Amino acid sequence: MINKKDITGIILAGGKSSRMGSDKGFIKLKHKSFVEYSIKALKSLVNDILIVSDNADYDFFGYKRIEDKIKGAGPVAGIYSGLNASETENNLILSCDIPLIKTSILKKLIDNTDDDSEIIQIESNGKTMPLIALYKKQCAPRFLEALHNDERRLRRVINTMKTKNVVLTAEEQDTTMNVNTKEELKTIESVYNG
Repeated sequence: MINKKDITGIILAGGKSSRMGSDKGFIKLKHKSFVEYSIKALKSLVNDILIVSDNADYDFFGYKRIEDKIKGAGPVAGIYSGLNASETENNLILSCDIPLIKTSILKKLIDNTDDDSEIIQIESNGKTMPLIALYKKQCAPRFLEALHNDERRLRRVINTMKTKNVVLTAEEQDTTMNVNTKEELKTIESVYNG
């Protein structure tokens, strides 16, 4: 088991969501913003939390905010910026639009670390989830190289590294629902039970 002091939590609270019409991290579910759910899920597992965003409003939460080193390049740039700023080998990376995420799901990533895998990601409903994953700091140069090569597709970058998937049970799959549209927000509101 990795010691908590060797793990950094990195929340990707990136750009403007064109489909939601606002910054997703500040969308509310039952009076709490999405980013607060991410913080809550990570807090007990990590030594430190970094929020990757160019939006200074995130400073309100009291964690170190990292701006994207390369602007407008999506999650590939966000992951690179977070890994580059991290001081630990192990990094739990979480997108801010997954409000139902639970600490127990993130703990599974930690429990499945090994000496070979560079990225350990959740698999839910048959899909891999690179934005609910544990990344080794050694991945940072590969992300930078991808950015220099103008590669913005996250899955394409991840496929160049040693990955391992942690498959969720049917009961756990709701925890990984992400919200990109107002309709998806309504769906999440209907399944949320605190």
